[in-house]
Amino acid sequence: MNDIVVGMGEALWDVLPEGKKIGGAPANFAYHVSQFGLPSCVVSAVGNDALGDEIVENFTSKGLTHNIERVPYPTGTVQVEIDQAGVPQYDIKENVAWDNIPYTARLESLAERTKAVCFGSLAQRNVVSRNTINRFLDAMGDDRDNLVVFDVNLRQGFYNKEILCNSMKRCNILKINDEELVTVSRMFGYPGIDLQDKCWILLGKYNLRMLILTCGINGSYVFTPGNVSFQPTPRVEVADTVGAGDSFTAAFIASLLKGKSVAEAHQKAVATSAFVCTRKGAMPLLPEDITER
Repeated sequence: MNDIVVGMGEALWDVLPEGKKIGGAPANFAYHVSQFGLPSCVVSAVGNDALGDEIVENFTSKGLTHNIERVPYPTGTVQVEIDQAGVPQYDIKENVAWDNIPYTARLESLAERTKAVCFGSLAQRNVVSRNTINRFLDAMGDDRDNLVVFDVNLRQGFYNKEILCNSMKRCNILKINDEELVTVSRMFGYPGIDLQDKCWILLGKYNLRMLILTCGINGSYVFTPGNVSFQPTPRVEVADTVGAGDSFTAAFIASLLKGKSVAEAHQKAVATSAFVCTRKGAMPLLPEDITER
């Protein structure tokens, strides 16, 4: 049966002034999906080095199922520096392990058993991982019930119109934030209209099942053909916002797979991401009143 939920792409270390932390949206997504009681798996690659060993050990200790290949490239790192205004600046190292995720027989077998997958634009900056993602999507087949989520994550210019266009054609659920939507609409030639109209255009143009727009403190929207769901952002005491967007996506997809309506899934996603904001790090343990387990 097709019942596995996959997060596919970058696995890396964020190297901050106070030390290093595991980063990468696919792992955050897969971990939170697993907390809702669904089988999940993170797909990526690490190097044959100590940093790679630590990532694999960390995922194993969390009980996170993984398909992590070892490749002859260094494990990915992101140098994070905080400027005088407290704003982080990122230097995402290139030609690293997650740029070179190989397509294997084991990965093809996983694709054939996958019910939902989430991928982004960052992991497609290199042709090797980009081809692997596309082959994985091909191997999932044409089951209309499968959920294919493209979570746009524009970083440091590691994207172009061709990658974005192809990804939106391949997905049936698009997740994007308000800043990314402005950038994408400029690239695609309709910058002068409001955010909601941009969303309706993308929904129709790419025949999407859903489009999720997150606007930070200004709430979030889920567009479906003929309908829109809006949820305000809860006021909480924020510890940090790392991984909040990934937990939103995970809770939303997990809820849909459990048979919840779009509105119910949206409410669960907002509650989950709000809770993650109250905890340090991207992978806190979710309370039972959220996971309903």
